[in-house]
Amino acid sequence: MSDEIERVIRAGMTETPDFPSEGILFRDLSGLFADADGLRAVSAALVDGFDAATVVGVEARGFVFGTAAAVATGKGMLAVRKAGKLPGDVLAESYDLEYGVATIEVHPDTLAPGTRVVIVDDVLATGGTLAATIRLMQRAGWVVAGVAVVIELEALGGRAALPADVEVRSLLTL
Repeated sequence: MSDEIERVIRAGMTETPDFPSEGILFRDLSGLFADADGLRAVSAALVDGFDAATVVGVEARGFVFGTAAAVATGKGMLAVRKAGKLPGDVLAESYDLEYGVATIEVHPDTLAPGTRVVIVDDVLATGGTLAATIRLMQRAGWVVAGVAVVIELEALGGRAALPADVEVRSLLTL
């Protein structure tokens, strides 16, 4: 990861203590989203070098980075949605949250079997969402070329929740 990309991420990030609850340091990338050059550079860096035809953006901030990365690199973009947001036949994958269960979905016929995808999100924290996304992609018959995140919160151990054979790239590790 280049020093310039790290500088751009840090310049576009704010930190809010005790949000959404006490003891949490929330890192917001809204400033990066509003910086056209920064968003383009960070998004392209996320997927650079991955052998994939399609970028997969995980709801919701992964949609921003996934779409920007797809446009910057000439790839397609597939949105992984929260349960109940897609009509028709869907594949669903559930995963545990700190206080409950969440489910994500995709249309299984959106991409051809064997399509290589790179999964993009803003933050790798505990790894639950990204692990579920990997399982969902595999169940749909697509090949996961890797996972790319803007920020990895190393102390939360999310990388350990992901399959060891899937490349994980984080542009900034905190």
